[in-house]
Amino acid sequence: MRVPCSVEYRELQGEHGMIDGVVVTCSRCEKQTESFGTGEGSIKRCFVLLKEDCDERNYYYSSEDDD
Repeated sequence: MRVPCSVEYRELQGEHGMIDGVVVTCSRCEKQTESFGTGEGSIKRCFVLLKEDCDERNYYYSSEDDD
């Protein structure tokens, strides 16, 4: 199933202070994952973390891609 997710850019707490990062939220279960960095690789990492944590075989993508 294709599941849209929201992508937010935030500062995340790192070991030595605040770091730019990304938070991805699943539209179905509201589960959130986060990664340091704001590039496409960081967003894809969040999608992979959602997939690993979910019991279903979903394909996660940014809801902004629907536009």
